[in-house]
Amino acid sequence: MRLTSFLLSKANKKLGDVSKKFANFPDEYIARSMEQLHWRTPRAPQYSDKTIERKKFRFTTNRPWTAQFYQQNMPGTIRKKVFVEPIPPEQWMYFRGDRVEVLVGKDKGKQGIVNQVIQERNWVIVEGLNTHLRAVGADKTFPGILIQSEAPLLVTNQVKLIDPVDLLSTEVEWRFTEEGERVRVSKRTGRIIPIPSLHEETKDYKSKSLYVVREKDTEAAVVSEITFKPKLATFEMEIMESMGIEEDRIPKKTYWY
Repeated sequence: MRLTSFLLSKANKKLGDVSKKFANFPDEYIARSMEQLHWRTPRAPQYSDKTIERKKFRFTTNRPWTAQFYQQNMPGTIRKKVFVEPIPPEQWMYFRGDRVEVLVGKDKGKQGIVNQVIQERNWVIVEGLNTHLRAVGADKTFPGILIQSEAPLLVTNQVKLIDPVDLLSTEVEWRFTEEGERVRVSKRTGRIIPIPSLHEETKDYKSKSLYVVREKDTEAAVVSEITFKPKLATFEMEIMESMGIEEDRIPKKTYWY
């Protein structure tokens, strides 16, 4: 079957909202962790502002803010191209806590709970299913330890959501209720499949309402308050203005060649 696919290596380096939600990291921190600069012009008036940076990344189960992700995407590394069927963010159906049925492999027909979503690769990891053994800590003198690891599954053709009416797999689509709420609905029975509460959890809290604001946390009221007012002045000029200092010196003429 021919798919309108695109190269993952050419995908935007912005992560999917669903896959990064659990980490609860700011976008600025994620962008800084992924940044790999090859060359940047000096920050001086006589130079145009140009930056050459890496924009092609290979996403895996290792998240972009980890050292393992950097090792897999080190400068100069050449890896096999990966094709991913594009799924618009607004059409994404799978969330942490969903019950799904595995359609392939040794666990075909079994049901499990999604415990991780990797939206950039159309992957979900189902707890306890589609596992394999891998050796950890092996060297010349020690054979290593075998641990059971869960392999990712494609949401396009390897898993299906479970209908809460009869606990059977079903095709799902997004619809709107009479109140205007956007919900997932089973195509077979028309039953609404609610988004699990596990999707709202992060590493910092089980629920936003239960989170206790700490001493060094920035309160939401402060974040929403706009304190910066743009002005055609440098930092030094603003300091001089606030202190009532007037500049009466005449700068020397300069020439650029």
